[in-house]
Parts: sequence; C-alpha cells; structure tokens
Amino acid sequence: MQLERALNGLAGFGATWILWLLLVLSVLGIAVAIERTLYLWSSRDDVAELGRELRELLVRGDASRAKSRLEESPSFEARIARAALDAESAGDAEERMLAETELVRLRMERRLAFLGTLGNNAPFIGLLGTVIGIVRAFRALEAGGGQVSAGLMAEIGEALIATAVGLCAALPAVAAFNAFQRVIRTRLGRGEALAREVLAFFKRERAAG
Repeated sequence: MQLERALNGLAGFGATWILWLLLVLSVLGIAVAIERTLYLWSSRDDVAELGRELRELLVRGDASRAKSRLEESPSFEARIARAALDAESAGDAEERMLAETELVRLRMERRLAFLGTLGNNAPFIGLLGTVIGIVRAFRALEAGGGQVSAGLMAEIGEALIATAVGLCAALPAVAAFNAFQRVIRTRLGRGEALAREVLAFFKRERAAG
C-alpha cells in the first residue's frame, strides 16, 4: 500500500516535471556535443600532408626532424606517431603506439557516455511521463463520471507530449554519439597509419644495422 500511495503521489505531480527534466538533459547533451566538436576541431591537422613529410624525413633517416615535425602538430594522430618514435626498437615502438592509442581514445571519448546514455534512456523517461499523464487522465475521467472534459483532453495531450519530447531528446543524442564515434575511429586509424611509418623506419634501421 505504501508503494501504491507513493506512485499515486508521483502521479499527482503530473508530467510537467518530466518535460523539464528532458529539457535540462537535452541542453546538457547539446553542451557536450558542442564541447566535443570544438575539442576535436582544435586538434585537426592535414594528416595526409603530415604523413608525406614524416615518410620523407624517415626515409632520409632524419628522426630528430621527424620528431620535431610531429611535436608541431596539434593532432592526436601525431601524438600516436610521436609516442612510437620515442621508442628504441620496433617492438617497443609498437607497444608505445598501442598505449598512446588507448590514451588518445579516452581523451576523445570523454563525456560521450552521457550522449549515449541520453539517447538510450530519454524515450523511457518520456514514456514515464506518458504513463503519469494517462493515470491522471483516468482520474479525470473517473471524477467526471465518464464524461469527456477539457481537463481529460489536457491530461492526454500532456501524456503524448512527454513521449514526443523524449524522442526529440534521444534522436539528436544518438546521432551525435554515432558521428563522434565514427570520427574517433577514423582518427585513430590515421594515427596508427602514421605510427606504422615509424615502425617501418625502425625495421629499416635494424636491417641496415
């Protein structure tokens, strides 16, 4: 009975607080998406050109200049390659590359879990508002002796709006989360490609030695 009274008390607040909660979560989701976009944008570089320069420097055996060129780049791809270039051997370089790749992944994926959680759960929060609205609609129907009233229609309308708002909050969050994940996978792949140039350099050095 206590649980039933608690649920009835929750229904008494209506679905308005659900709508406000979804609004706040949506604003936070937009803030995270903007922050991640600026963060990833600020670390962009012409990786194709960087790879060409790195390859030429390493072919000439100019490892110090190659390291300086990587340090000049703000990109995460260069950071992965630079970690490999700091190694003493090909095996060590590969381990450093893998370690730095994971660190870079964590940096780029920071706060993205919020977007994923919002995209997965916002529809259920909206559904909760819908259930609350339907419960209040039945109460209004009972109070009106089975007669359809303006209050009843308002409760039903509020219930449907909660579902719609939940979906509107979830869809952009899911789209942004998937887009960021694709960008991160692409950039990690480019970083690995740069680091492979360093591994090839070490293998050539070992063969020449």
